[in-house]
Amino acid sequence: MTLPKPRKIQFERYTEGLSQFKKINNPIKLSANESALGPSPRAIEALEREKNKIFKYPESDSSSLRDVISKKFNIDSERIICGAGSDQIFDLICQLFIEPGDEVVITEYGFIMYRIYASLYRAKVLLAKEKNFKASIDEIINKVTDKTKIVFIANPNNPTGTYLSKNEMFNLRQRLRSDILLVVDDAYFEFLDKDDFTSGLDLFKDEANVLITRTFSKIYGLAGLRLGWGYSSKEIIDTMYQIKPPFNVNRAALCSGIEALKDKEWIKKAIEHNTLWSKKIFSVLKEYKIQTNEPTANFFLMNFNETKINSDEVFEKLVNDRLLLRKMKQYKVPNTLRLTIGDKESNELFVESIRSIFK
Repeated sequence: MTLPKPRKIQFERYTEGLSQFKKINNPIKLSANESALGPSPRAIEALEREKNKIFKYPESDSSSLRDVISKKFNIDSERIICGAGSDQIFDLICQLFIEPGDEVVITEYGFIMYRIYASLYRAKVLLAKEKNFKASIDEIINKVTDKTKIVFIANPNNPTGTYLSKNEMFNLRQRLRSDILLVVDDAYFEFLDKDDFTSGLDLFKDEANVLITRTFSKIYGLAGLRLGWGYSSKEIIDTMYQIKPPFNVNRAALCSGIEALKDKEWIKKAIEHNTLWSKKIFSVLKEYKIQTNEPTANFFLMNFNETKINSDEVFEKLVNDRLLLRKMKQYKVPNTLRLTIGDKESNELFVESIRSIFK
């Protein structure tokens, strides 16, 4: 019997953090850049209130959440689209703009889902070399051809933890042709407090050829509910609505997202926790000559080239203390691990383990 044959998928699938590592009991997962403190209590209460309505479809256009986003960030609700994580926004962008043979430019160590979605819609993906793990405007521009449709950039970037300044981002948009869509991923912007940094939304919300994405998976602690949103010109957003699946954001995500946005004190607490521990951990890593990025987000990319043991050995020793970090082989960054900043107890155990390993 002859069965239907799917087309061949040429790219490597995304490999998630090691949440199901089977060698240890009660693992401490510091591999997925999840929230250290979890969601706002108000978001949990909203989830509890909504539980008896799960038999009903949610709003198809996420209008109640869009209204809250609009008020919080002083932007036009008609230029917002919500999705099942910002991943779905990337998918819709590629589906909408890419035709087979088009080109998409991504930085060398940019978030791997950009290249996966672009490849899915048969674009040619071009990787722009980074300099010291930081995106290079010149290298991005050098990759642009008359076939380029989209440039993706996360700022700060995952997994490198580096960022482009406000002036560098303006320079990038200025040097790109006006018919190239610049996609700016703001997933980690809340964690970064530098004088020369401005979020993609604040920089480009009035630009017609930029799309900014944001997520509820990081600072808001709602990774398990899959919720994100995008902002662009009304023309682009209206067209995205034509291809958006109906009811793509579930009821639980909508009600929890609304309350998470409103809870300013919880957001402040999460930022303060991250700032405190990122400084402490950065100091310890520096002490043991573990090369890493300056604190910019809720994670560190740690390089072990100058230490007595390599990343695989460090990984195994940390596993012995129940600590799970992210290997970077999928990103082709050799001899590195990515560490997510966790809660107080997890961070203390990590610091203790590092001191024991490198003493």
